[in-house]
Amino acid sequence: MKLKITRFDVAEHLDSPEMITAYLAEVFSHGDARHIAHALGNVARAKSMTEIAKRSGLTRESLYRALSGDGNPEFATILKVIAALGLELTPIPAKVVEPA
Repeated sequence: MKLKITRFDVAEHLDSPEMITAYLAEVFSHGDARHIAHALGNVARAKSMTEIAKRSGLTRESLYRALSGDGNPEFATILKVIAALGLELTPIPAKVVEPA
């Protein structure tokens, strides 16, 4: 019997504001700019890349390119996408781990 393998697509599971927030919080906590951009792309796909493009004033093609794992979007693009997703960036103090 052959085993059927399908590609996991996180966008299919980002189906609630709570799930999206938890997903982005986890990705942001690692501080990797490329992973953050890619995660925003996953959320944009979950919510409709076409709609996010309209809301952000960017083209779908530029969003796909910028928010891919290989993209390197400008910070202004990230801010437009975050706003189009109905989210905001809120600075909070970093957790400082005291040496043992």
